[in-house]
Amino acid sequence: MKVEVTIAASIEQDTRRWLERAVIGLNLCPFAKVVHTKGQIHYAVTAAADAESLLLALADELAALVERDPEQRSTTLLVAPFLFPNFLDFNDCLALADQLLVEMKLDGVLQIASFHPQFQFAGTSPDDIANATNRAPYPTLHLLREASIDAAVVAFPEAESIYLKNIATLEALGPAGYAALDVGPTVPPRIGDTGDSV
Repeated sequence: MKVEVTIAASIEQDTRRWLERAVIGLNLCPFAKVVHTKGQIHYAVTAAADAESLLLALADELAALVERDPEQRSTTLLVAPFLFPNFLDFNDCLALADQLLVEMKLDGVLQIASFHPQFQFAGTSPDDIANATNRAPYPTLHLLREASIDAAVVAFPEAESIYLKNIATLEALGPAGYAALDVGPTVPPRIGDTGDSV
């Protein structure tokens, strides 16, 4: 099953808008602006409708990221718009994603981070604004190079303070202010779309 080109383009555009307005605009990740400006972020939209299909797409993107020059592709956002509307189901699948890293002998080379429209930190309520730090328009796996993470830590030695700063930023903005950023999805989840893949 493939994602129609126009639908995939809209999903990618939504993801870029979220990155530009929330992640970079609010400086939730001080490392994102550089790779975005340099065009080093690869966006991949998968039509996966089950965990097995997602893992196949993930394996392809992990291999592609390792093979590419970091100056051309520093990181990948694998977007799965038709899968795991429930955050807990998505969260359970992350263990399989990490297992795949080990099986591909990429543990220690790449890392996988995650974003979800309904992301919720343990011990928070669903409407806690702090959860917005890890919310994206669609379920998304972020593939990162360990070397890039190491370099970022050197450049920003107090990386652990980013989370606390982000919470303060979001609390000051408030739910209405965050909603005004308009970083939600424009494409409703529809399984069965066909057409040329991206």
